[in-house]
Amino acid sequence: MTQFQAREDGWAATARVGVVVPHADVGPETELQAMAPRDVSVHGSRVHFGAMRPGGEMDPKIPHDPVRAFIDPPFIDDAVELLAASPLDSIALGFTSSAYVLGADGEQKLFERLAERTRGIPLTGTTHAAAAGFTALGAERIALVNPPWFDDELSALGASYFDERGFDVVHHAPCGLPSNQKLITPEALVHWIETAVAPHQPQAVLVAGNGIRAVGTIAGLEERLGFPVLTANQVLFWHALHLAGGSGAAARITEYGSLFSVRPESEGAGMGVAVGAAA
Repeated sequence: MTQFQAREDGWAATARVGVVVPHADVGPETELQAMAPRDVSVHGSRVHFGAMRPGGEMDPKIPHDPVRAFIDPPFIDDAVELLAASPLDSIALGFTSSAYVLGADGEQKLFERLAERTRGIPLTGTTHAAAAGFTALGAERIALVNPPWFDDELSALGASYFDERGFDVVHHAPCGLPSNQKLITPEALVHWIETAVAPHQPQAVLVAGNGIRAVGTIAGLEERLGFPVLTANQVLFWHALHLAGGSGAAARITEYGSLFSVRPESEGAGMGVAVGAAA
C-alpha cells in the first residue's frame, strides 16, 4: 500500500490573526488574506456599523455618531470576546475612524477595556499600529491620506491623534476620489498621492481607512516616491503578526512595502496592550 499524502488544509498555521470589522465591510479581511503567507490564517468577527448599509453602501461623508457607537459597549466587547474564544495568536481592530474620534488616550482606554475580554491574547488597532510602524521606520514627518468618506473634521481628528503621539503631520485630507469603496482604483489612488501628497515631502505616508483599496499600491508607490508607504490594513497586519510572535512570517512578506523589513521597537507582551500581551 502506498503512503497516504494529505494535501494542505490550513490547519498547520504558524500564526492565526483575528480581525474585527464593520458588518458590511470585506476590505480588511480581503487585504490581510492577500498579504498573508500560506501558513498564516485570518479570522474575522463583525460589529454593526450604522453608517453602512447592505452591500457596503455608505453616504458620501459618514456621520460621526455611528463611528462613536461602533466602539461603545457592549457590541465590540462581545465581538472581541467571541473571537478570542478561538485559538488565536493576536487580534486586530480593523477600524480607523474610531481611534480618530477617541484620541490616543481614549484608544488606550478602549484597549484596556477590551483586554478584559481577550483571554490574554494581544490586541492592536490601526492607528496604534501605524504609530509603531512610523517609529520603527524612523519617520517623524508624516502625511495622512484619508478616505473620501471622511469629512474635514474627522481628518483633523486624525491629525490630532498623531500629534498626540509625537509626530509632525505635514499634510492630512480626505483624498479626492469617489466616495464609494467599489469605485476607488489603485491607479487613481497612486495619482492622488503623487500629485497631492508627495509635494509636502513627508518621510512616510499613511493611507488610512481600512475600507479603502490600497495594499496593491504600496510597492509601486514606494519605488516612485522614495519613502515608506503605510496603509491601514498593511500596518495592522504587520503589528498583529509581531504581537502574535510571527516575526518570521512578517519578514517573509516582501511585496507589500518596506514596513515588513523592520520590527517594532519592542516585541512580545509589552508591544501591544499592556494587559493583553488600530478603530
